[in-house]
Amino acid sequence: QVQLVESGGGLVQAGGSLRLSCAASGSILKFNAMGWYRQAPGKQRELVAVVNSGGGTNYAEFVKGRFTISRDNAKNMVYLQMNSLKPEDTAVYYCHAVQYASVSWGQGTQVTVSS
Repeated sequence: QVQLVESGGGLVQAGGSLRLSCAASGSILKFNAMGWYRQAPGKQRELVAVVNSGGGTNYAEFVKGRFTISRDNAKNMVYLQMNSLKPEDTAVYYCHAVQYASVSWGQGTQVTVSS
């Protein structure tokens, strides 16, 4: 099973930016889709953004216009550029990969946005 390792989280003030990275241990070309989820304390994990194998993207309404997902197939990387961050974006962000019925998760990276 592929290993996914997130990085780039941290503490940022409201209105600031962060770029999350997800490194896969093997080729990401085999995945139907890759994306980012997040989970805030006391809340369910929710989809943030996804990019499919063809490069198509989909975003949760609450991040549209602020976050951008991208993938670099040559480097086996997926990124999440987060701009105009809000305190309600505070959560652990998880990288996610789907290959048919197989789902892989990273260990998560903490993003904290201060007001």
